[in-house]
Amino acid sequence: MRLILMLVIALIASVYVQAATLDLSGTWSFALDPNGIGLQERWFAHDLKQDIQLPGSIQEQGIGERPSLESPWTTNIGVALLDDPRFAEYVQAEDFKCPFWLTPKRVYVGKAWFQRVVPIPSDWEDQRVTLTLERPHWQTTVWVGDQEIGTQNSLGTAHVYDLTESVTPGEMVTLTICVDNGYVVPVGKDAHSISDQTQSNWNGITGRIELASEPLFYFDDVQVYPDIAHRQVRVKINLVNETGQVGHGTLSCQALHSEHKSDAHSLEVTWGAQGEQIEFVHDMGPDCILWDEFHPDLYHMSLRMGSLHKTLSFGMREVTIEGKQFAINGRPMFLRGTLECCIFPLHGYPPTDVAEWKRIIGIAKSYGLNHFRFHSWCPPEAAFIAADELGFYLQVEGSCWAGFGDGTALDQWIYDEIDAMIKAYGNHPSWLFFCPSNEPSGRHRDVFLGKYLNRLKEVDPRRYYVAGAGWPQIEQNQYSIDQSVRLQRWETLKFDQPPQTFDDYRSHVEKTPVPVVSHEIGQWCVYPDLDEANQYTGVLQARNLEVFRDKLDRAGMGHLSRDFLMASGHFQTQLYKQEIEAALRTPGFAGFQLLDLHDFPGQGTAPVGVLNALWQNKGYVTAEQHRRFCNEVVPLARLKKRIWTNSESVEAVLDVANYGPSDIQDQVVQWEFCQANGRLLASGKETIASIPTGGLTTASKIKMSLQSLHDATKVNLQVRLQGTNYANDWDLWIYPTQLAALTSDILVTSDVQAGLDRLQAGGKVLLSLNPESVAGDCLGTFRPIFWNRITFPKNKVHTLGILCDPEHPAFASFPTEFYSTWQWQELLDGAKPLILDGIGKGWDPLVRSIDDWNDCRSLGVLLEARVGSGCLILTSMNLSGDLGPRPVARQLRYSLLSYMQTDAFQPKLQLDISQLPILID
Repeated sequence: MRLILMLVIALIASVYVQAATLDLSGTWSFALDPNGIGLQERWFAHDLKQDIQLPGSIQEQGIGERPSLESPWTTNIGVALLDDPRFAEYVQAEDFKCPFWLTPKRVYVGKAWFQRVVPIPSDWEDQRVTLTLERPHWQTTVWVGDQEIGTQNSLGTAHVYDLTESVTPGEMVTLTICVDNGYVVPVGKDAHSISDQTQSNWNGITGRIELASEPLFYFDDVQVYPDIAHRQVRVKINLVNETGQVGHGTLSCQALHSEHKSDAHSLEVTWGAQGEQIEFVHDMGPDCILWDEFHPDLYHMSLRMGSLHKTLSFGMREVTIEGKQFAINGRPMFLRGTLECCIFPLHGYPPTDVAEWKRIIGIAKSYGLNHFRFHSWCPPEAAFIAADELGFYLQVEGSCWAGFGDGTALDQWIYDEIDAMIKAYGNHPSWLFFCPSNEPSGRHRDVFLGKYLNRLKEVDPRRYYVAGAGWPQIEQNQYSIDQSVRLQRWETLKFDQPPQTFDDYRSHVEKTPVPVVSHEIGQWCVYPDLDEANQYTGVLQARNLEVFRDKLDRAGMGHLSRDFLMASGHFQTQLYKQEIEAALRTPGFAGFQLLDLHDFPGQGTAPVGVLNALWQNKGYVTAEQHRRFCNEVVPLARLKKRIWTNSESVEAVLDVANYGPSDIQDQVVQWEFCQANGRLLASGKETIASIPTGGLTTASKIKMSLQSLHDATKVNLQVRLQGTNYANDWDLWIYPTQLAALTSDILVTSDVQAGLDRLQAGGKVLLSLNPESVAGDCLGTFRPIFWNRITFPKNKVHTLGILCDPEHPAFASFPTEFYSTWQWQELLDGAKPLILDGIGKGWDPLVRSIDDWNDCRSLGVLLEARVGSGCLILTSMNLSGDLGPRPVARQLRYSLLSYMQTDAFQPKLQLDISQLPILID
């Protein structure tokens, strides 16, 4: 039976797809119109002389000017940065290299004309003829011969022109299309729908280009509204009649799935001279199959009336709000999302084929995500189809990052845009949310957007609506995308608090009347992968990475680029883990939207992803590792701190966040504490009768004494659901309360002169500098760069964690990784890095701070050197005075002093006393 149904569905689909169409892809005549004279000179009435291939962009075919400082860049963010003296040699050179976004091979802003002579089939007599242009960029005007058909400027949907009155079947016609990629509507020059910051401001048509015929009596629009409770759908049809003749007929409807079909449904329809609005309820049957992320089951609805036939796909799904969470088909869900900012470096524009979108969504799903937010743009239909088939939730936006309510053309355009989007994509079950703009502005913004949302709720209740991503928080919002619930803003999770995994955002959720989704969490940078540049083989080139490579090489640190990437990458992964877990352990939270799972190549260059801009893994966290803390089911541990002493007992509350397809019954939850060497310290398990889907369940409370641990050690707490792949873990650091006394003549001091006196006498000194005495403008901090310092120049944080050698004998009593971990927070906050460039190249600090890739300074917070006849360890971390309440600092000082007592303490480099003013004010 299933095979028969599948064959029937395929046959129905093929009948519809094979309706009379004429594919116009191929060679077109072409002309550039940079001065905008083509309309005045009636180019549509003349033969264009050049050739070009469509679909495609003109830039990827080598057309346009070479980029330069004077190019007409489509962006507001960062244009002034082209005057930054640090990059003058790159942007003023003939071989232009943009440090702030990907460099296109060609730039062109203005009109381009495309022309083709096409035959109109003779059997299209008495038929409606349309021209479809999928993904033009941006505004199109169409002529048949010398007759202007019209102009359209939708950014999110195909441009469809009715040519019925302008063509004659059996004759050849000349089609001329003028495409203008200028700033035709003020949607915001940084909106990813048009900006050079990501996809580039290309010109052309990149999707389907086709003529089609259909009867003059046709289904113009069919929308299906599922009703899950009653297992039925409401069908609304706009039946258009261009024959002028009234009539009646029998409309039949049936929905087919490979494992189920609804009963056929017929109704009598009478239509007038203009057509008819038809609305009816179709019974799907009690056994109909529902659509969600775990069961992406689609129906194909067949509509027939005489010779008129149309099929469409839809999903039986309903999104509702249960408490403060979204629910799909009655089951609470959690949005685990990332932004998609229209980043497609190879072509410079988004793909229009389903296979490529399945690849991208498949990668996102492999990292535990179930949701895309399309930041300030609407994807092509192929993205909706892929998401439908794979079970992936979409927030689509109105192609804007702009101001509303100011009386500009945008105010009407955004109404027209959403109407076109609903007509084109409204039946796709994956489309759950809509937002008109990222971070909107405008003097009358709130009033305008409030009215806009009220209209949308009435027009299409199949999804939820919010006025803007990030803001505003207005009463008409059906949910909130809020920037306050993220790591760098939340009081008890910010970096000025000791590291922990206990707190959450429940206080914010409780006082917010609608579901809360956190806005653009993360934005934690890693060092750019400078070896990635050669992967940009298409229309956009990573010349920014070439700039950064050149600057690092000049600084004498080019050999460290891979180490910088890996060290900052491991640090970044910990921060994203902390972000995601804080959201997951918040009762009633609706979800998060990362910025980003993959890198953002513009706005000053923001390598914020664990994947690069091409969706490729960077090498420091696998998809499997990422799913440990980002998945439909995630074990969680609430720990009030990560740093302990051996006089304490670790206590933790174990939760399970279950947003899987069903309740988990009789589940054994296992836990164990292990040292880094694999030694098992403690373990246990507990059987939980039920872990309901749609929220958090407390699985266990555990406690482990640390008295048996006499040496500093890292301990890993792992929690696993027995018999499943669901597991998670957390590192803790345990330090002895009492340390063995060290008898030596090593001077530990923060007094520079006292330290110099001892060094001159041939002694050993551990000099712990007061941050105020460190030269330069560095800021001592554990937290890494947010987004980047080019876009946010007032952000003084400019480092990306540390790089060290854990096997160095200086760390023999201080277990560490080669990168920043949570134990380093106590040490690095306030530890202003030393700028080593002025004392010569070749310095390899014991602990190096990784500098911003735009400045490329050699920085260190811990180094060793010979000074005079003495030996020095110099640090900007506070390791002097009473360290009783600071076990991490106490342990590091102990490890350094132990090292300084051994024969291994033989600093190789000499630091001249005359060089000290370069390091110390």
